[in-house]
Amino acid sequence: MFARRPAPLLATCLLAIALPLTAGELVLQAPDEIDELLAPYLPEEAGNTRRLQGTLSEILATEGYFAPEFTFREVDGEVHLNIDPGPRTRIASLDLAIDGPLDAPARADIVRDWRLPIGQPFRQEDWNTAKQQVLARLLAGEHADARLLDSEATIDVETHRAALRAHYDAGPRYRFGNLRVEGLQQYSPELVARYNRVVESGQPYREDNLNTLQSTLQATPYFSSVQAGIDRDAAEIGADGTATVPVVVRVRERSPRRMAFGAGASSNTGARVEFNYHDANLAGRAWELDTGLRLEQKKQTAYADVFLPPDPRFRRHSLGVMAERTDIAGLQTERYAFGAQTVQQRGSVEQRLSLNWQNELREPDGAEPVTSRALVPNAMWTWRHVDNRLDPRQGTVLMGQIGGGSRATLSDQNFVRLHSRVQQYIPLGRRDTLILRGELGYTLADSRHRIPQDYLFRTGGAGSVRGYAYQSLGIKEGAATVGGRYLAIASVEMTHWLDEDWGVAAFIDAGDAVDSLQDVRLALGYGLGARWRSPAGPLGVDLAYGERTRGFQLHFSLAIPF
Repeated sequence: MFARRPAPLLATCLLAIALPLTAGELVLQAPDEIDELLAPYLPEEAGNTRRLQGTLSEILATEGYFAPEFTFREVDGEVHLNIDPGPRTRIASLDLAIDGPLDAPARADIVRDWRLPIGQPFRQEDWNTAKQQVLARLLAGEHADARLLDSEATIDVETHRAALRAHYDAGPRYRFGNLRVEGLQQYSPELVARYNRVVESGQPYREDNLNTLQSTLQATPYFSSVQAGIDRDAAEIGADGTATVPVVVRVRERSPRRMAFGAGASSNTGARVEFNYHDANLAGRAWELDTGLRLEQKKQTAYADVFLPPDPRFRRHSLGVMAERTDIAGLQTERYAFGAQTVQQRGSVEQRLSLNWQNELREPDGAEPVTSRALVPNAMWTWRHVDNRLDPRQGTVLMGQIGGGSRATLSDQNFVRLHSRVQQYIPLGRRDTLILRGELGYTLADSRHRIPQDYLFRTGGAGSVRGYAYQSLGIKEGAATVGGRYLAIASVEMTHWLDEDWGVAAFIDAGDAVDSLQDVRLALGYGLGARWRSPAGPLGVDLAYGERTRGFQLHFSLAIPF
C-alpha cells in the first residue's frame, strides 16, 4: 500500500475550465513519455472531464507523478487537454526489516539488490516487484515459511519524496531430511535415489534443488507425473531452531511398455517408415529396452538397446546390437555391430566412452567387394555453452573424439581416428544470428582399406556441405564414393528472423573428404533457406547450389547443435 501526505491546496487542485465543454474530439498535449503512457486510456471524445481527470491521475500516480495539472480548452470543435505532470516522486528512504535467523551476508545481499534504491523514481510496478523479489529470494533459500508482514509507501506530494517500508518474517531455517517416495508400485525407492543428485539429507533447503529433482524424474520414462515437496508437519526442530524436514516425492507411474509407428522423410536418406517398441521395466529391474525397425529409401536399420539406470557416480550404461544396410552414392554396405557405452554429464561437458565391434561388407559399384572388421574403443567429449540448447542465439558447442582399432584385438587394420567439430553462435542485433561451423577429421593409418566406413570420412548433404548429395564427397572407388582419411568442413550462415516463428537464412559451405592432403580441393556450396521454430527446435529447408556439380540440391533438417 501507499499513503499520501497532504499538500497545499494550490499544489493538489486539478486545473480545468469552469465552463462546461462540449463532447468534441480529444487532443492530448503532454511530454512524449506522458503521451505514450496515457494514450491507451484516452477516449476519442472528452466526455466527463472530471472523471477523465481522476482516471488519468491514478495512472500517473503509478509512475510517480502525484501532482499533475490538467487544462481543458475548446479549439475549433476539438477539446485540447494539456497535462503538466509536475516533478516526479523519487525514493528518499528505505526501511527494510527482516525478522528471523537470516545470515548477515544474506541480509546484506538482499538490501543491496533491492529493486527500488534511494534516488530512483517511484513506480507502483517496481514497488510491487521489489517486495515480491525479496519474498521469493527468502522462499527459494533456507526459509520456506518466509512471509511479508507489512509494507507501506508514504508519498510526500509537496516535496515529491517517497519513504518505503517493508517488514518480513524469514521464519526458521530448513534442512533437507530423509527422502520419502509415495506412489511406487512397480519400482523401488532406490530408482528415485539413483536420479537424485541435488537433494541430500542434512543440506540446506533450496527450492531450486526440489525443482531440479522433480524435473529430472519427470524426464525419465518411468513416471507420468512427479511432485516434490517437504513435509512441514514432520519437521524436527534442532537446538538452534533449524527445522529438518522430510522430502516427499509423489509419483504416478507410467505404463512401462509402448509401441509406436511413424513415417517421415529426410533429404539425406529419403522417405522413412518406422516401428519402435519400448519397455521401461525389462526383467523387472527398471532397465530400458528400446528396439525397432527403421526402413528408409537409402538405409534400413534394425536395432535393440538396453539402458541401465544411473550408477552411484551418475553414469548411464547401455548395451546395443544393430544390423544395417545402406545404398548411398553408389556404395552398398551391410553392417552388423554390437557394443557397450557409458555416458556421464559433468557440468557442461558430456562424456561418452564406448567399445564397439562391427563387421562390414562393402560393395562399391564397379569395384570388388571388401569385408572389414574392427573392435574400437572410443571416447567423445561434448562441451555446450549456449543460451538455449534447442534454439541457441549465442554460445559455443565443441566436440572432440578419439578411437581406434588394432590387428592384435579383432581388427583388420591398425588405425586411430580423430574427429572434432565446433559451432559458434553470434547474435547480431535483435533478429539476426551468425552461425560459424567447422569440422576436422583424420584417420591415422597406413591405408584406408579394411577400415569400416564409420571410421573414415564422407561428406555432403544437410548438416555438412549443402549443394551436394548425401555423402557424395569422398574417394572414388569404381563408380562409388567411399570414405577417405581426411575431412575438412567450414560453414558460415546468417539467419534473419522475420517474426517469432519464421526466418530466412543465407549460407556458404565448403568441404571435402580425401585420402591425401595433396588431393584437397574444397567443394563449395551456397544458397538460401527458410527456418521455422518448431517445438523440437528450428526446422530448416535449404536450396543450395554446388559449384563442383553445377546443380541444385534441396535439403531439410532439424537445425539444432550436435
